[in-house]
Amino acid sequence: MSILAYNGGAVVAMKGKDCVAIATDKRYGIQAQTISSNFPKVFQMGPTLYVGLPGLATDTQTVHQRLKFRMNLYELKENRIMRPKTFSAMLSNLLYEKRFGPYFIEPVVAGLDPLDNQPYVCNMDLIGCPNEPEDFVVSGTCTDQLYGMCEALWEPDLKPDELFETISQVFT
Repeated sequence: MSILAYNGGAVVAMKGKDCVAIATDKRYGIQAQTISSNFPKVFQMGPTLYVGLPGLATDTQTVHQRLKFRMNLYELKENRIMRPKTFSAMLSNLLYEKRFGPYFIEPVVAGLDPLDNQPYVCNMDLIGCPNEPEDFVVSGTCTDQLYGMCEALWEPDLKPDELFETISQVFT
């Protein structure tokens, strides 16, 4: 079994028409045993920016703290809100710095660009290689099943309510 599956978890992000959705389970387990049902894996990084960090629980917490620190430095220095694509590049850089002893997480970034309100979704591997598709991204322990459900249910230009219903059905 992979160390990524040790604590379990899954994250999905989808694009809609001028909207974006991100969803996760809140299960915290050790191998096949559930310890808690209230462990956060998705964090709000800005007004319209979220990051999902499924994988090893300790690495999830560490990377979240490091991202918050780097984001605060950026916003102090630049005096503006970080765009999702910029955040994704910063996260990729953070992961690549640790490529020889990586954090055991597979991040998902979802957000709306503050300038033109365009949806953005991205996922990465352990060393920060980004994947920026036009529809949806998945990450976590059950990616094969999530890809199948997303491909079956997702449609282009979903409105916010339809997107919410679709991403909810993916996890159901």
